[in-house]
Amino acid sequence: MAIAVTPPRGMRDFLPADKAVRERSLGIIRESFRAHGFDEIETPVMEDSARLHSGLGGDNEKLAFAVLKRGLSKADVAAAAEQDDLMSLADLGLRFDLTVPLARFYATHRAALPAVFRSIQIAPVWRAERPQKGRYRQFMQCDIDIIGEAGPLAEIELITATAATLDQLGLTGCSIRINDRRILSALLAHWGVRSDLTERALIVIDKLDKIGVDGVATELGALGIDAPDLAALLTELGTGGWSLGDSAPEWLNPEAFADLTALRAALPGVDLAFDPTLVRGMGYYTGTIFEISHPDLAYSLGGGGRYDGMIGRFLGTDVPACGFSIGFERIVDLLQADAASAEHAVVLVHEKDADPARLVALKRDLVAGGLRVRLERRTKNLKALLDRAGEAGYGRFAFVTADTQAAIDLDFKPLGV
Repeated sequence: MAIAVTPPRGMRDFLPADKAVRERSLGIIRESFRAHGFDEIETPVMEDSARLHSGLGGDNEKLAFAVLKRGLSKADVAAAAEQDDLMSLADLGLRFDLTVPLARFYATHRAALPAVFRSIQIAPVWRAERPQKGRYRQFMQCDIDIIGEAGPLAEIELITATAATLDQLGLTGCSIRINDRRILSALLAHWGVRSDLTERALIVIDKLDKIGVDGVATELGALGIDAPDLAALLTELGTGGWSLGDSAPEWLNPEAFADLTALRAALPGVDLAFDPTLVRGMGYYTGTIFEISHPDLAYSLGGGGRYDGMIGRFLGTDVPACGFSIGFERIVDLLQADAASAEHAVVLVHEKDADPARLVALKRDLVAGGLRVRLERRTKNLKALLDRAGEAGYGRFAFVTADTQAAIDLDFKPLGV
């Protein structure tokens, strides 16, 4: 029987050309964040199971991969099944985001960190998603967070750094949708939603891009919301933008809207769009929330918000916090290979009987001159060899002949022409 050789479902291998695009993009993101005063940290891929299931991660807690305790017996498994508590068999879990680990990290190292801490985290996370286009079980997140800043400076810095990073990546046409949880709470209260149904109602509204206004209106109706013509109202809310403030509707929290208007004024170079239907699915958000949108895409390219209550769960005292995450897997699919990098990557094609010492000497000289160099033995199908090199990110090639004594003798030609 043949052994399956594909990666686990929802996880991927990356060929050299794909990996090169990813690493180049991650490098741009990392350096852009650093230029804005953020410092990179690293946390373990696993956290205590109790911490991952403490109610901080919203619906993502249901998608956490659990790690079983060592030395479990049949009796342990039977007892857990009898008590309908299979999670008691796990003591660790793979992180499903980078925010919960950051809160634990800050609580652990607070004494060694500045009063206002600006962090970068670029690392993989895992969720037991149903795999589909743009959704994977293992994926990279690129987060920046500011802990200890209660004022709007945190949001302004985060949005500025993220917008600059998108520009550095060459992504044009992006806008940032913005809202405030206080506005959402006031809207639901205006609709007569009971406080115990607020989170469920928010989860439903967060499905707008998946099931549309009619689907959301139907599900909200099932929760007892009987606002007249709810689908039309949701459409109006989603398209009204900043002009909604002109009519000052009853549900619009004036303090929260004033804060958002002030952010807009402080970010004149950023396309900020007010959207009172923006939810962000994580249950830990307490104030401002934002998401990256692109006119050609039905899904967001990242998002974040203020989560002032999370760190207090670890420290026993509240610490203000705000973060922004770039959806790397969605963004990297929009990026192209770097032509400049290909120009500095060359292939030396040699015969089977070429002197290895001479080949390595040529390669050493070219590498010293700043080039990336691959040695390839000439094959009967030379075109296929060169095509593969081009796909791998190499831009030029040269033949090593008997007359080639030094790097200066090489006659480079462009690949793919």
